Amino acid sequence: MNSREKVVVRVWLNDYPVVPLFLTETKELARRFGEAHPEYEIEVRGCDFLELPRRVAEAARRGDPPAIVQNFYTSTQLARDILGADGGPLFTPVGRAVAGREWILGEPVVLDDLVPAARDYYTIDGELAAMPPLTSTTLLYANTTLLRAAGVTEVPRTWHEVEAAAKAVAALRGGPEHAITWPNHGWIFQQAVAQQGGLLAGNGNGRWGRAETVDLASDEMLAFAEWWARLHREGHYLYTGVRAAGTDTYRAWEENYAAFAGQRTALVLSTSVEADRMVGAGREGGFTVVASPMPCNGEVPYAGNLIGGDSLWLSGGLDEATQDGALAFLQFMVHPANAAERHRTSGFIPITRASADLLEEEGWFDANPHHRVALDQLAAGDGSPAARGALLGDFVGIQDVMTAAMHDVLAHGAEPAARLTRATAEAQALLDDYNAHCLGTAPGPRGPNRFRVG
Repeated sequence: MNSREKVVVRVWLNDYPVVPLFLTETKELARRFGEAHPEYEIEVRGCDFLELPRRVAEAARRGDPPAIVQNFYTSTQLARDILGADGGPLFTPVGRAVAGREWILGEPVVLDDLVPAARDYYTIDGELAAMPPLTSTTLLYANTTLLRAAGVTEVPRTWHEVEAAAKAVAALRGGPEHAITWPNHGWIFQQAVAQQGGLLAGNGNGRWGRAETVDLASDEMLAFAEWWARLHREGHYLYTGVRAAGTDTYRAWEENYAAFAGQRTALVLSTSVEADRMVGAGREGGFTVVASPMPCNGEVPYAGNLIGGDSLWLSGGLDEATQDGALAFLQFMVHPANAAERHRTSGFIPITRASADLLEEEGWFDANPHHRVALDQLAAGDGSPAARGALLGDFVGIQDVMTAAMHDVLAHGAEPAARLTRATAEAQALLDDYNAHCLGTAPGPRGPNRFRVG
């Protein structure tokens, strides 16, 4: 069989500067899949992650989209709204295409084995919309050497415990000037609201229908913002002054990492993907680092923490051979051994229970307990719309409104309730405009008018 007879399955992935191995490793998986299925060629292409959604939309309008497309989690509603050349949705739900099969081209279907928090995030209208190979959450990393020196014997689990630990660190002779830091990024807001059972968007966080309203001044949002502002005002929270927005996003996360690694704070909130790096910073700096769940508001019931990461979407209208090849490759990517290896090399959670079990049997989590925390945190969610997370159009624009408002609170002393109320109006205008374009009630062609990623 020569290459011209092969069924070509085109895969477009995000080319992330900070996650370069995913693209490289997926190309290797494509090669191995081709060896097992010589009638197929999986053609993997990396695209600038900031441009990929727009390029996919353009290819769709030309009637030439790839079979599989990677989308960042905040682009979920955007992915649902991208249109094919026929004017219908470009993507078809992965669960619908699998159609109850247990095997595709000899590859076992693993949809039911996905980690529930990831599966639930991408389950929309009762169907799994996409396959999530990269999933993370937000954790607290603690310099327990500093905490013990300050008399703090347990890593804080609640906001109140964070404040108590911060006061102890402030009293430590020769200790850091600040106790805790985290980036002013939309993901942190989402997590804090979700933990408290709050919703960012109407229609059940966009889970019961298209989100038509957004609320950045809910009780849950204000509780978090006011606690955050108080920590900052009392000198416990370190704000680097850089919003995690636009081209400053990476810089903001890096500055928070550097503050913790340099022992300028005792605590930091960051992604679970950074677990190895955080622990390594302690090893190199001569202090012990412990990963722990993201502290929550202990005054209200805990609903759960949501995911971050990426998913793979299946284009509709493919011929049967191409669709089956694409679906089989998606299953192959999250085969237990492959998903376990991706976790080891990237820090993203093992995405299936079978891959987590494999790592457990190998003793991985006993040797690396900091990698178990994210799985346990996500497993503690209650599956509510709050814990599953919001689906919003122009999510990145709305996140930027959040971070701009909080910057004004932290840097300029704005009152949280008033500033977030104004932010809600700004975010609502963005959402209304986005929805109007997608629903065809705004001038111009129907479909998304903004393709920002972040």
